[in-house]
Amino acid sequence: MLIIGIAGGTGSGKTTVVQQILNELPPNEVCVISQDSYYKATNELTFEERTQINFDHPNAIDFPLLIEHLKELKNGKTIQQPIYSFVDHNRSKETTTTPPKKVVIVEGILILNNEELRNLFDIKVFVHADADERLIRRMKRDIEERGRDINEVLTRYQETLKPMHTQFIEPTKNFADIIIPNDKYNTVAVDIVRSVINEKLK
Repeated sequence: MLIIGIAGGTGSGKTTVVQQILNELPPNEVCVISQDSYYKATNELTFEERTQINFDHPNAIDFPLLIEHLKELKNGKTIQQPIYSFVDHNRSKETTTTPPKKVVIVEGILILNNEELRNLFDIKVFVHADADERLIRRMKRDIEERGRDINEVLTRYQETLKPMHTQFIEPTKNFADIIIPNDKYNTVAVDIVRSVINEKLK
């Protein structure tokens, strides 16, 4: 099994890079695990309290469960991947059945921040994008897909996202084996990742 970690700031284009890689691979040989699925359950909090959670801090992630699930996949076991609701700010009762595959892609803003998790990755990728571009993408996603209003998005960006990116995400670029500048003309780095994967699948 080949485990690939794809990190980068919010709105950097990680999902696009993942999709570019997936497009070239047999669907029965690869699965994707999102860090977003592993936000901690917060059943003990009220909805208002949950809206105040700093989701860009490592403490918001259930790293032990994510690590446990990756180890189980490596051992050939099927996992029940959590499903997180960004509308309710809480983990849902449903799960996604995820069987082991030859290639497992783990994507998320903080996945290179945890040493034990980082050590499970065979390839570590960091997707880099300009801060303005990341903000625009984040605004579009949160407003269109997560029901936020523009003031909420901008306040969260200024008070939480930007300082958390500087403190916890940008420094993890140093752990990456490959850094992908995310612009539409850059295909070389993605092609390199795909080549490594295809070599592993032979």
